[in-house]
Order: sequence, then C-alpha cells, then structure tokens
Amino acid sequence: MAVKIAFVGFGGVGQGLLQILQEKKEKLQQEEGLETEVVAVADLMKGSVYDPNGLDAAQLLDLAAEKRPLDEYEGTASTQTGLSSLQTITETNADMIVEVTFTDVKTGQPAIDHCRAAFEKGKSVITTNKGPVAIAYQELSELAAANGAFWGFEGTVMSGTPALRLPQETLRGNDIQQITGILNGTTNYMLTEMEKGLSYEEALEQAQAAGYAEADPTSDVEGYDARYKAVILANVIMGAPLQSADVSCTGISGITKEMLTEAIEEGKRLRLTAKITRTNQGVEAVVAPEKLDVTNPLAGVPGATNAVLYDCDLAGPILLTGPGAGLKETGFSLLIDLIHYEKQRSRVNN
Repeated sequence: MAVKIAFVGFGGVGQGLLQILQEKKEKLQQEEGLETEVVAVADLMKGSVYDPNGLDAAQLLDLAAEKRPLDEYEGTASTQTGLSSLQTITETNADMIVEVTFTDVKTGQPAIDHCRAAFEKGKSVITTNKGPVAIAYQELSELAAANGAFWGFEGTVMSGTPALRLPQETLRGNDIQQITGILNGTTNYMLTEMEKGLSYEEALEQAQAAGYAEADPTSDVEGYDARYKAVILANVIMGAPLQSADVSCTGISGITKEMLTEAIEEGKRLRLTAKITRTNQGVEAVVAPEKLDVTNPLAGVPGATNAVLYDCDLAGPILLTGPGAGLKETGFSLLIDLIHYEKQRSRVNN
C-alpha cells in the first residue's frame, strides 16, 4: 500500500525529495518495498492543492520550477485548493507529513505546531527542521509514541550524512562517552579560507558569494546553528534533556587570521567544534573555537564539509564526515526516514 504524502512547505528541499522519489521510483519499490503517492502540498508562498486520489508529481515540479502558484494545478473534480497548512495536516487523507517549512529556531514554530497536530491525528512526520527537535524533543517524542506515529528527523544535524542513524543503529551496544563535531559548514569554510590568508570579513564575503552563508550570517558565525545541533545530539544520542540555554556558545566572529596562523605554528588547527560529554554530573555540551592537534581527525576536515567523532567504548573513535547541507543531500535525509518508516510499518502489518 502506497504511503500517502502531504508536503507542508515546498521549497528546494521538498522539491528535492519529490524529484528523488520520481527518479528512484522503481528501485525504491523493488528494493525497499516503498511506494509513495503525493496527495497534498501546502506552502506559505505557493498556496496549496489536495486530491485524495493523488497528485501528478511532474506537474507539481513544473509549477514550482515556473514559480506558478499551486492553485493553477490542473486537476480533476476531486482536486481542491486553499487549505491551510494545519488543514492539510488534519483534514487530508495523508498518513505521512513531510514538514519542510522555514522554522524560527528560537520558538520552533510553525513546525512544532505542525508536528503536534499530525501526531494528535496519528499521522507520521519526517522533517529537516532543527526547531522541533532542539526545543520540543521530549514532548513530541512522547506524543508520537502515544499515537503510534513515526517521527523522523535525520536531516536536522548533518543533512544527508547520517549523524543520528549511525549511532542509533550501527553503533548500538557501545557506550558513547563523547561526541565532538564540526557541525556548521559555513564557519569551517571561513576558517579554512582564513588559514590561506583571508581576513574574517573577506572570508565571510566569499562564503556568502559561494552560497554557504546567509545575508544575515549571525546564526552560523556566532555558533547558534551548531548549538542547536549539539542539543539534538545530546537529546537523541545521549538521552539528556538539554535545552539550548544549557549549552555554552562562542562563535568565530572574534577569530583573526593571526590566531589561525599561531595555531598552525603550534602544530594545531583552530576549528569551531560542538562537544557533548557524559560526566559524573550528567551530560554537558559546549560550542566554541578549539585548537585541535593535527593528529585529531577533525583537524583535517576541509571547507564546508561537516564531521562528527563518536568516542565509543567498544568500537573506539568513529569519524563520520560528509556534506552538511545541499538540496539533494537534505532531500536524501528525508528519504532515509521514509525508508525506515516503511520498514517499521511493514513489521507492524506483518
């Protein structure tokens, strides 16, 4: 039976997932038993469209590419437009909500309300939004479990690089005492460019020109983005109910190229790291620039690449590295969650 999907938010990431589902349709059916059908799309800027009998994916992607509103979708008698995001979640026949709206990470909204509404209806959610996981992980996890819903959020830490799935599944049985990560590609790119001689301002301008940094880079350069990801790792992997206010945070805006040169002369590399540590007093987390020995595997992580190092009691130090952003990569993170949802659904039904 096909998974009936509603997209809430239909920007680049949502479109990326839909393109992947179309390109790999036969492979996913044959190898994963995953069959999908899009029944609804709602987007704050593009409008909404719903058809309980299914929507044409190619037409949805064409409308998005042509920047035309969703109410121009050429449907049938059963097609309707004008539903709000919450109505799309609660009043359609979708059983999986792909929540990819823009989220205010200070409040987690509107994604927290979207997740809550879905779970209360027994509907599953996959999302790439950091806000709901960083701010309301405990509440939403309990609500999903109470209503038999699946909640997937692999893409919230390192996009399509499985920073959550790897320790949850492949590293099971290990006690992970510490997680150290380069979790923000923008700042890592800037620091490596500054090592080549650029000033902070020049590196930031170059990062913005390359599309790594936003016009307002505050969340990246002050370490806030890495802090939210550290909170997610602490909650999900360490089982510690940390909030962002519990995480000491220092960004890179005070770093100069002279400081980077000094670190190199000491045989070290200066990197912005997020460190989550299990102590006798509980789990602690900090985000700050750190001098790493050149022998540390994180010291050699280049440019906009992300990486995370798991300190395992059985397996030893395990390094995972890969892109931390990108439309197709983030769309792939949603696919990871969809595949696991299908596996879970199959086990329940069998």
